Formats: sequence, C-alpha cells, structure tokens
Amino acid sequence: MVGYPSKGLAEEVIGVLFADRREAGEFLAVRLTSFIGQNPLVLSIPRGGVVVAAPVARRLAAPLDVIVPRKLPAPHNEELAVGAVAEDGTLYVDETLVAYLGVTHDYLRREAARQIEEITRRTRLYRRARPPREVRDRTVILVDDGVATGYTVLAALRYLRHQQPRQLVLAVPVASPDTLLKLREEADKVVVVSTPEPFYAVGQFYREFAQTTDDEVIDLLEEGIGAFAAGHPNSELRT
Repeated sequence: MVGYPSKGLAEEVIGVLFADRREAGEFLAVRLTSFIGQNPLVLSIPRGGVVVAAPVARRLAAPLDVIVPRKLPAPHNEELAVGAVAEDGTLYVDETLVAYLGVTHDYLRREAARQIEEITRRTRLYRRARPPREVRDRTVILVDDGVATGYTVLAALRYLRHQQPRQLVLAVPVASPDTLLKLREEADKVVVVSTPEPFYAVGQFYREFAQTTDDEVIDLLEEGIGAFAAGHPNSELRT
C-alpha cells in the first residue's frame, strides 16, 4: 500500500492491508485532519496503539500520551478475556461470557485489582515523572492499532467519559464491524479506515505486526514531548 486514501473515499472502507502500524497511523491521520487547529489531545493504548498514534499526533500538532486499560483474563485461561479494567477501576465485563464460564464476582474483583497494579506500573514506566494530561473540557482522540473484541477500548472510553471531555473521539485503522456498533454508543465520534469481514484478529490486516516494546513506546512519547519543547504550535509546556 502506497500513499494516502483519496478524499473521495467513504469514511469506512473494506479491503485494506497496512504495511505496519506506522503506515496505519498515517492513513488514520488523514481521516482526522478536521481536528487540526482544535488543540486536541491524542491518547494511545500501549503498546501498539502508541505507534499508530504518533503520526496522528504529529499531523494534528497535538500532545501524545497513554491510557493503559488491561484485559481481565478468564480463570485458568490467560488468553481468553472476559472484560477489561481502567486505572480508576472502571470495568467493562462481557456478562454473557462471564455467566457461561461461571466466573464469580470475587474472581473479577481480585483480577481487576491485580490488573490495576500492572496499569500503575506501566503508566509510571511510560510517563516517567510526568503527570497525566488534563482531559476535562478537551477534545480527546483515543487511538489503538485495531479493535477485535473491544474490551480494552470500551473500558478506556468509559474511564475517559468520567473525566468529562468536551468531545470523545475513537480513532482506529481497523475494527470488527460488530464491535464497532457497541463502540459508537460510547464515543461522540468514531473514525475508522477499514471495517473488513470476516474479522478474526487485528494482526490479519497488517503485513508486519511484531510486538511493540516498552522502549519503543517510551521513545515515541519522548519524541512528542521534544517536539513541544522545541516550539510546537500547541505546546502545553508554555502554560
């Protein structure tokens, strides 16, 4: 895939295969140019979502930060998620799956507490000593590398909604059409490049989908901060 999608394309297209997360971010950034000049805040879900969000933040002249929701694994099966939790304890639980598996409320409470500890560790690692960005009364664009079940994205959106942003936007390169229906109820606006079917996993729509490292996340966040310190037009370091 080379170049940008034309402006004449529909907002959601079907058959897209991205070279990697950076290219996906460039395509997504084109769909978000209406936010240029509005001083938006770009929040990304680590790790892969940060790689996608970096080109978006650069194109929008926006600060970039992370939000770290975590999946809640099913008992005895770390690969199967039954929901997700945000750093303040905001939960999204797949009630149908929980009932089918017989997952108890005590288990969910304990697992949520365990995942919040990991969220705290990761946010400290990624932000270093920096405080989180202010969300209240601001246009916030939440970015991930794609949406399959949507558990972590839903937990993140509900957490952000509690902080009363002026506008809450979800932006992803690719999403399951079924999951997208739920997400539209949580965000004020959803921007997506591709909604393909059949949809099995986010990685099937990338030619290169290697795991992003913590060091890559930290470098991208530091790069964004450096751009603001050098005189970025929306720099929050001036205030």
